[in-house]
Amino acid sequence: MKSINQVTLLGNLTRDPELRYTPNGNAVISFSIATNRQWTDKDSGEKKEAVDYHDIVFWGKAAEIISQFVKKGTKILVQGGLQTRSWEGKDGVKRYKTETVGSDFVLLDKKGEEVSPDEVPSEPTEKAVKPEKAEEKESEEIEPDDIPF
Repeated sequence: MKSINQVTLLGNLTRDPELRYTPNGNAVISFSIATNRQWTDKDSGEKKEAVDYHDIVFWGKAAEIISQFVKKGTKILVQGGLQTRSWEGKDGVKRYKTETVGSDFVLLDKKGEEVSPDEVPSEPTEKAVKPEKAEEKESEEIEPDDIPF
């Protein structure tokens, strides 16, 4: 049986995205989105709410497109897979970070509707973007020194 590593998140950017380039010239963008959860406490009947934060990374053309059209507060639907990477900090302690490596996205307005092509300031006019060669990037070994953040 094959395995599945699939994530779908719908939330708002918590900060402006950071577009960078690896030494090889590959574009990479990172940002965080916040998602909300609501539930009712069984004992008190009180409504509760919590916010979760998710680190997102896109590579290639999608990274460049995202950098042009999103900013803090933008609502975005992201699809991708989870990836955990590790590195040794300056203090010698091994650190870990789990993030969603995006493969698709849809820009949404504040009401959760897709942004129409007329509302996007310049090319491309498509709202959903699938990065070229996304599978190659996900399977490629990434060295910590290649990551610009």
